[in-house]
Amino acid sequence: MPIDFRNTNTLWASILAETLQRLGLTTAVICPGSRSAPLTIAFAQNNQIETIPILDERSASFFALGIAKKSGLPTALICTSGTAAANFYPAIIEARESRIPLLIFTADRPPELRDCHAGQAIDQVKMYGNYLNWQVELAIPSAEIAMLGYLRQTLMYAWDRSQFPTPGPVHLNIPFRDPLVPISDIAVEALEAQFDIADFFAGLEPIVVGETSIVGQASCLPNSGDGQDARSTIRVIYSTIQKWQQCSRGIIIAGVAQPKDAEKYCSAIAQISQLLNWPVLAEGFPPTI
Repeated sequence: MPIDFRNTNTLWASILAETLQRLGLTTAVICPGSRSAPLTIAFAQNNQIETIPILDERSASFFALGIAKKSGLPTALICTSGTAAANFYPAIIEARESRIPLLIFTADRPPELRDCHAGQAIDQVKMYGNYLNWQVELAIPSAEIAMLGYLRQTLMYAWDRSQFPTPGPVHLNIPFRDPLVPISDIAVEALEAQFDIADFFAGLEPIVVGETSIVGQASCLPNSGDGQDARSTIRVIYSTIQKWQQCSRGIIIAGVAQPKDAEKYCSAIAQISQLLNWPVLAEGFPPTI
């Protein structure tokens, strides 16, 4: 069973990793640290997720950014508590501005160890300001089926918000109480006897978010069975182009995008440019990994 019942923290973290894997997560980039140990163990034990350890947080964040940009899917980025999380900030801003999906998991001290001079404890709630699609602090890990259900549903929402309506970064701050290492827990052992993994994850399937670019939407015309809708869509497109043609001067700004078919995306922009006789201002972006 992919769920780790050795203690409350490993149970919580393994539910987190398993939920994301079932939603479609394929890669997690992990930075070292003690407070994030339950997350590190959980992702490392999930054979369906490629776990990549990187020592430096800033390098790790841009590495994760490159993976997400290439794949078009969210990449998990994990670090311990304290200033380690601050090193993710530049890549998070880049993800927001470039519309790249990222899932940031920062381990944290529990509430009773905050504002009391505990080491590696800073205010991590909303630490990335407005450069996020969504952010939340999770509840303290609990070995109760209702709380595990809350965790599963929160992760599903986080996965969705990282891609829709606009791809971007999502931050989950995760407080952990000691013990961080796997030590037997009577409450968790009791839950294991009644836990049905098939029932718990029933109905959970990958969430597929379609193209959100204007070109992508315009090219996805309805099937031939929906003839009336197709004709309506075409009329809207031609009406828009006619309005553009009435402009004496114009420019097409093509920013960084992650279309499913890059050649068709570029070809569509080129055709619009030739039709309107407008120049294209394109942002060049170096190839990623």
